[in-house]
Amino acid sequence: MWLRHCPGQAATSWGKPGNTHGRGWKAWLALVIPIGLILSLSACAVAPGTTASGMRDTSSIPLPVIQDDQLTAANISVRPITAELIIQQLNNGIGAFPGRAAAAQTQVMGAALPDFGLQHQDYRLGPGDIISVIVWDHPELTIPAGSFRSAEQAGTLVAEDGTIFYPYVGVIEVAGMTVRELRQVLIRHLSRVIERVQLDVRVVSFRSKRVYVVGEVASPGIQAIDDIPMTLLEAVNRAGGFSEQADHGNVLLTRDGATYRVNVQALYEDGDITQNPLLQHGDIVNVLDSQFNKIFVLGEVRNPGSYVMNRRRATLAEVLSDAGFVDQDRSDPGWIFVMRDEEGGQPRLYHLNAKSPDALLLAERFHLQPRDIVYVDVADIVRFNRVIANIQPTWSLLNTVSGVRYPLFGGRQ
Repeated sequence: MWLRHCPGQAATSWGKPGNTHGRGWKAWLALVIPIGLILSLSACAVAPGTTASGMRDTSSIPLPVIQDDQLTAANISVRPITAELIIQQLNNGIGAFPGRAAAAQTQVMGAALPDFGLQHQDYRLGPGDIISVIVWDHPELTIPAGSFRSAEQAGTLVAEDGTIFYPYVGVIEVAGMTVRELRQVLIRHLSRVIERVQLDVRVVSFRSKRVYVVGEVASPGIQAIDDIPMTLLEAVNRAGGFSEQADHGNVLLTRDGATYRVNVQALYEDGDITQNPLLQHGDIVNVLDSQFNKIFVLGEVRNPGSYVMNRRRATLAEVLSDAGFVDQDRSDPGWIFVMRDEEGGQPRLYHLNAKSPDALLLAERFHLQPRDIVYVDVADIVRFNRVIANIQPTWSLLNTVSGVRYPLFGGRQ
């Protein structure tokens, strides 16, 4: 016992004559200090900082979960990361790097992409397009304004009402026609004044249909739809391709007031051609940045913080390595947690016991998803030392006060 006992003195209360050594204070300290130590050893109730000691088997707080198609609050179980879990994920097709399903794991609103079909349709004329009609052996119809004008300058403009005027034919409505259909219409009308009509129709300026490509591309802006099939990948390539910050697995396509998520990375890696839909007039393609693909590494690691997943590829072992691995002086590698909020707001908790180095082989096979939280718990002895560090200043102060004499009070302690 570090509190001195002074024999020969009465065990009087503090402040009474005869208690010159303040045994009342020391007796009080002798009672408080062990209580504090017992609290720190039992449940570390007074330990500062964050700890996961309360979520060994289940979550320490209720979380929003879906039960019986209803959103409710409940404690969820902590699933250990074992070989059986890895095998189960592989059998369910979710144990590899996210491919087609990657877009469904991002924190961005938008419905899954339906199958719009990939059948190409011929370009249909619309207001603003400029067409060129070539009638063989009749230059007065082909280039009426001279031979030094460009095809676009000498072409025929489709008016706002979707009509054009052509000699010997008059005003005809061409909006919605293909070039082939317009050619047949002109042949039928001109055959009344020209024998054996031979003509060709070309679109020299595509201006009626356009899509908008914005976000993380080299040259965002308007892309005109022409006779080449305008798929989503074609539009991105015409905009200069993806930038370095682009998220290939999370491209938003807005059409007719609805927004869909497109995973171009699945097209690259899995050959999923449904992720390359044909675009229509007025579509908006928004390439999001990769900041949504962050993983948060917290707790007793050397470099806690947020880390961006490169092309949605990250394992638990990889992010622990990027964070400098666990702090060998403060962490408890037996309690490494992965907290995940899946699609629909369904939370998941996973636990890895990495006290043995070969457990990192399991960590390498456990693939993370965007917005996962990795937490490394603190060691029990560190929590105990933090309690002692907080109690020691108070104990030192009280111990000092108990040995001070006050002359104003007759020399009493």
